[in-house]
Amino acid sequence: MKLLRQAAGTPRCGLVLAAMIAAAVSASAQQSPGTTRSSQAYPTGNAATSVLLIERISPAEIRLGTEYEYELKLTNLTQAAIENIVFSEQLADDLEIVAIEPNPDQRDGTQATWQIRSLAPRASQSVRIRAVPRRLGEISSCAAVTFSTEACSSVRIVEPSLQLEKTAPAEVMLCDPIPLTFVVTNTGTGPATGVEVRDPLPEGWTARDGSSELVFSVGTLAPGQSRELRGEARADEPGSYSNTATATGGGDLRAQASATTRVVRPVLELGKSGPDLRYLGRPATFELTVRNTGDAPARDTVIIDTLPSGLAFQSASDGGSHTGGRVTWRLGTLAPNESRTVTVSARTTQIGRFSNTAIAKAYCAEAGAESPLEVKGVPAILLEVVDVEDPIEIGSNITYIITVTNQGSAVGTNIAITADLPSELQYVSADGTEATVSGQRITFAPLPSLAPKAKATFRVVARGNAAGDLRFAVSMTSDQTTTPVSETESTRVY
Repeated sequence: MKLLRQAAGTPRCGLVLAAMIAAAVSASAQQSPGTTRSSQAYPTGNAATSVLLIERISPAEIRLGTEYEYELKLTNLTQAAIENIVFSEQLADDLEIVAIEPNPDQRDGTQATWQIRSLAPRASQSVRIRAVPRRLGEISSCAAVTFSTEACSSVRIVEPSLQLEKTAPAEVMLCDPIPLTFVVTNTGTGPATGVEVRDPLPEGWTARDGSSELVFSVGTLAPGQSRELRGEARADEPGSYSNTATATGGGDLRAQASATTRVVRPVLELGKSGPDLRYLGRPATFELTVRNTGDAPARDTVIIDTLPSGLAFQSASDGGSHTGGRVTWRLGTLAPNESRTVTVSARTTQIGRFSNTAIAKAYCAEAGAESPLEVKGVPAILLEVVDVEDPIEIGSNITYIITVTNQGSAVGTNIAITADLPSELQYVSADGTEATVSGQRITFAPLPSLAPKAKATFRVVARGNAAGDLRFAVSMTSDQTTTPVSETESTRVY
């Protein structure tokens, strides 16, 4: 086999190697059973460093007029596909071609050409030609190949994108914290870097640390990755609040989400009414009315009435319980604008001015009320008159004892005693307070005060001058009486 010629093709991209290999086949009168195998590696001649290998396998000798077959084999020596291969065989003029397999894509006279669009790494492709030699001597045919290799790379084009969701309760009690939840998601195809979420709180809201803004540093989010973030705030006043949170990231990434929360609270009003004045020992009844004037239910509503020291508990309505001077009503939940009224009765035990205070409490609400009460005492002064000697003889003395007792609960003041002797008796003496005598009337200076349960005693001594069934008359006045109190004592003189 002789190397007859080489050819080069022009590639689309990369290194292009072209080769043409020639091989000679000798025909003689006797057919030899041996074969010849020749090859050429291109472009270096070394299969370890080349791209393509062309091999030709044919008999060494063929008898004239005898049909024989030879093979052309093309092998890709690389790890990459080789594109656009043009493989051709220049057929000898002295050969009668019987068959070519596979059929050439183009045949022009003695040249057969195959178009191989792509030859995979380490793959081979063969062509088999059957022919009959028509003359003695050496017959030559040549194969040629052109090809192209491509060095390609790809760049993946990505675009990150942010999506933000914000969740807040539609309604919350003023006393409760407001939970805020954020979910930031990278909905794009590339990583989102430097992601941060900020939520400037509405006016009147504060975060747990006292700040007016929630800030979350997220960092990098892979495509499809989400992060859930949680925060908490409190409101100073009820009302409806809306605000918008913003998520940002590198490359001007930005997303926003808003939420609206209505902050509500119960508001309790407590009214209390009762008597302004009671006398000692008399009962007093107080009425308490609690109303929810807010826009939220008042849960676990309780009224507690603390009785002052001058009142002793007697009874309570609506299941009120008394312990240690306090009366408690547990009313449950009061809806907005709902009210409840309860009463308590107590007995006055001390004189003085007292304030009966009460509070109404519920979750997130409290109110107070008081009712003043004056407790007065009543001075009940008893006037008694007795004679010590009865009857008496004419010329003998008789003693009258006048006793004033305060049976009431208040001090009696300016107690004045006046005594009238009958004409048959003559005044002798008197004691108690200073006494003045005018005719038959004895007037004692007023006693400034007489405490409850205390007594005061006055004495009058007289002489019997004439016989008879006589009457000793005593009259008493004080600051607390509008009509004089009178008492008489009968005495017989003989």
